[in-house]
Amino acid sequence: MSKNKIIARLQYITADGISNNDQIKMVKTVCDAGINWIQLRVKNLDENLWLELGEEVKKVTDSYKATLIINDNVNIAQEIDADGVHLGKTDTSPLEARKILGPNKIIGGTANESKDIYFLMESQVNYIGLGPYRFTTTKKELAPILKSEIISSLISIQSHIPIILIGGILPLDIQTIMQYGAYGVAVSSGINSVNDKERIIQLFQEQISKFIK
Repeated sequence: MSKNKIIARLQYITADGISNNDQIKMVKTVCDAGINWIQLRVKNLDENLWLELGEEVKKVTDSYKATLIINDNVNIAQEIDADGVHLGKTDTSPLEARKILGPNKIIGGTANESKDIYFLMESQVNYIGLGPYRFTTTKKELAPILKSEIISSLISIQSHIPIILIGGILPLDIQTIMQYGAYGVAVSSGINSVNDKERIIQLFQEQISKFIK
């Protein structure tokens, strides 16, 4: 893997639908508050503007020695030499992404059901984003909410790939999520919608730390 070999237990996903300048400011803010894993999520943006944004965000993450993951776009990840890419179910396949990015980049994939888990295991991804845990407006085409017993069963399918829960997660959810056997969480609106980002990030980190041996 790349410079940050450990998959972060608290991952931050940027807000979509805001200006590039606001995206960059938000990344600086959360990095200042202790986040060390940024997934740059961009939808419906011109490729050149996306590339410009990625380059600017990478300057920020490099300065904080934070991991930068590009959502969906393998070409952007390659062009800016990001640490890796997160792929949705309809994006480039993880195996194809590995051919493009090489053996040392981080590749994550999205799962909503058991067949996704098996596919991602075979594709040898570095981590799996499992959800949605709860309804969220962050993603427009949301898969069905996963019930607790389904989450537990999906996590139990395998034990060697970190499972990251995603979807409307709040600090008060961490105990339940970690008891399912999840490795960590990815958060977007739970941070973006809060004024005191330093405090909410601290709460997430405090709750997660209780389950790290």
